[in-house]
Amino acid sequence: MSERLAELGKRKEQALHAGSDASVERQHAKGKLLARERIELLLDPGSFHELDMLARHRAHDSGLLERPYTDGVVTGWGTIHGRKVFLFSQDFTVFGGALGEVFAEKIHKVMDLALKVGAPLIGLNDGAGARIQEGPVSLASYGGIFHRNVMASGVIPQISVILGPCAGGAVYSPAMTDFIFMVKERSHMFITGPDVVKTVTGEEVTLEELGGAMSHATKSGVATFVGEDEESVLEEVRFLLGFLPANNLEEPPFVATTDDPERDCPELRDIMPTSPNIPYDMTAVISAVADDGEYFEYFPHWAGSITCGFARLNGHPVGIVGNQPMVLAGVLDINSAEKAARFVRTCDAFNVPLVTFVDVPGFLPGVDQEYGGIIRHGAKLLYAYCEATVPRIQIITRKAYGGAYVVMNSKSIGADLAFAWPSAELAVMGPQGAVEIVYRKELAAAEDPVSKRAELVDEYTERFCNPYVAAERGFVDDVIDPADTRRRLIAGLELLRSKREELPKRKHGNVPL
Repeated sequence: MSERLAELGKRKEQALHAGSDASVERQHAKGKLLARERIELLLDPGSFHELDMLARHRAHDSGLLERPYTDGVVTGWGTIHGRKVFLFSQDFTVFGGALGEVFAEKIHKVMDLALKVGAPLIGLNDGAGARIQEGPVSLASYGGIFHRNVMASGVIPQISVILGPCAGGAVYSPAMTDFIFMVKERSHMFITGPDVVKTVTGEEVTLEELGGAMSHATKSGVATFVGEDEESVLEEVRFLLGFLPANNLEEPPFVATTDDPERDCPELRDIMPTSPNIPYDMTAVISAVADDGEYFEYFPHWAGSITCGFARLNGHPVGIVGNQPMVLAGVLDINSAEKAARFVRTCDAFNVPLVTFVDVPGFLPGVDQEYGGIIRHGAKLLYAYCEATVPRIQIITRKAYGGAYVVMNSKSIGADLAFAWPSAELAVMGPQGAVEIVYRKELAAAEDPVSKRAELVDEYTERFCNPYVAAERGFVDDVIDPADTRRRLIAGLELLRSKREELPKRKHGNVPL
């Protein structure tokens, strides 16, 4: 037995150092960590259990003479903050992290286990795409990953961490996961690289401009979170998992807090500017009510007219959506509607209650918006709220105009509780636009149209741009002191903790994609 154990130890040692010394040096020279170093940073110390350590490719006729153990990907399970997770970590030092049949089978196995067990799946991506030598086998192997991504969607949290190149068909697995993390100037995602783009279209673009982290974080809406380096990104992955349950049958994890649930937020009484046309920072409102002021923003660099993210109220995770008056006055446009819709659906899938702060003057007007499909994209957000069965609370801080107000989790589309601050303005449209339409004849006949318009605007504002007409009709449940916002939210969420609501039986709804 001692000889056999020695042989086992030798093989496992080879698996632990599957990449050549030169490839390891190149990886470190690029400022990148090795596959196993990443796992050590991500998981709780000593918690990793590896699967298929001794797997090797069997593509004997492909011209690949070397058969290193692991075949270029490390898979297994471990814990993060004591909670079980499954993961795979692509190893760029072995075949450039390119995916072949055995490589994919290892990922298939760990994905199947994660779904059976009901635990999050994390993919650490750093690979060159399909292994060319294995031909269509590699392509079919990608299909197996994509299919499992869809089967796991909404059942277990799926997180993709892009730590190097991710190109061609390889990008579609991350695209179907719930969150994508990237590293500045280290991560790249694209369907076709700069050389192909130049050949086909004549456009000259750098690798960073085309598929870098900040391009995807600010322009395409692909990268959910971006970090300065791998260490900070992996730490953020650990932090994010603290807001999510292991699967769709569990509740999000409670974390005890010393922040008093009865705490007042007196600073919110003074946050609203004197003029309705002056912006304020909605994230300051959110931080004021959240436990310890902690707010983890989702897509912070993209679609800035709406803010989404995770916080805790009395120790319980909540998903927060809020119009951001600091950007385009908080209007809904194509990108912000899509961003919020995806966030709402993610929270609903994983039993995270939703709190919506409303200060919305309407949808962004313009030919580009209409031609770009603002109707269809706005409908995504409407659809997402309408089908969400988690506890839902609306807080109207200021403007709540027209269809955009309805879309932002109003009572009429299923909000369980709706509160308004005294500064709330619920109306079909803003006073200026309403007066131009309703009092067109009076303005045309007036000797002094400017004074008449100002008079009518004041009258309209007093009669309609307040929360009291809506309160009379029950469209808001109460008009509250802004300082009471945290207390009322916590009480409302406690009330709704036992909420049970089922959607009609159907194969699936038809989201206006």
